[in-house]
Amino acid sequence: MIKIGINGFGRIGRIAFRQAVLDFADQIEIVAINTSGSMETPGWATLLKYDTTYRIFTKEVKVADPQGAREIGSLLIDSRLYPLLAEKEPLKIPWFSYKPDVVIESTGVFRKAEEAEAHLKAGSPKVIISAPPKGPGVPIFLMGVNETKYKGEKIISNGSCTTNCVAPIVKLVLEKFGIEQAALTTIHAYTADQELVDGSHKDLHRARAAAQNIIPTETGAADSIIAVFPDLKGKFAGTAIRVPVICGSYSDLTFKISQKTTIDEINDLFMRATRGRMKNILSVTTEPLVSGDIIGNPYSCIVDLGMTAVVADDFIQVGAWYDNEYAYARRLLEEAIYIAQK
Repeated sequence: MIKIGINGFGRIGRIAFRQAVLDFADQIEIVAINTSGSMETPGWATLLKYDTTYRIFTKEVKVADPQGAREIGSLLIDSRLYPLLAEKEPLKIPWFSYKPDVVIESTGVFRKAEEAEAHLKAGSPKVIISAPPKGPGVPIFLMGVNETKYKGEKIISNGSCTTNCVAPIVKLVLEKFGIEQAALTTIHAYTADQELVDGSHKDLHRARAAAQNIIPTETGAADSIIAVFPDLKGKFAGTAIRVPVICGSYSDLTFKISQKTTIDEINDLFMRATRGRMKNILSVTTEPLVSGDIIGNPYSCIVDLGMTAVVADDFIQVGAWYDNEYAYARRLLEEAIYIAQK
């Protein structure tokens, strides 16, 4: 049984918790959850139980008294207590008391190596940052792509949801055809890092009302892809278009490749990948899907074979869907299991 601590009980933290309880109960034990402290325990129980995107949690959630001196309360699910804390600084989280094998750092705040290192000092042997890292010293490992290169690093990143969608495609195209240049546009559901109504934000695009605008902005996936595939430095760029949907995103990739190819050859490459090492990571579809159809889909990357295009034999376009919350949270849990066993 792998013991996991969660720091940050927002979208990713809660969806990861749900899946840990529902789908990984025989592999994962959540030993403690550190919240932002913005609510009391009943509030966190409500947000866990009721979810606009994923609907009502199928487990009964009750509130229980704190069991430890630093706790604000507990969640009671299936006769098991899940301690809640509200420490603002990772260094103050008493991980020594809860003895996790891995901490999932899902606040979106502590993305530098020295910030995540506070979890190690507080008692966690390993940390996974649930976002692209900021600064040097934090390698990115992606399930189904490069996790086999993990050599026991104590602090790692799982990249972003978009990185997890794009990387399998990039890996397959790079290994099969070679890549001269590539560009990514992700049509991405809005997130908490946008304003609900026009307001202040360091990114003036994200300052505008998320549910009323098509919003061009940057994506951290571009840098993350280059970190995972260093040979693409200077050859890969990306941008994000935030759109007014609550969940469900789409990556549009264009490649100038080193060989001539056809639509059938490209699609066959992806279909074969679904039966190999990427079988739980990448899937394909020939159905006319829209964003709402992939909510709750566990795959990092659902290649839409009908959108594959080839121009002049060596310029290709590939499209792929992804649930930017559910699938990413699932990869976090799988990666936590993987590194805890190494």
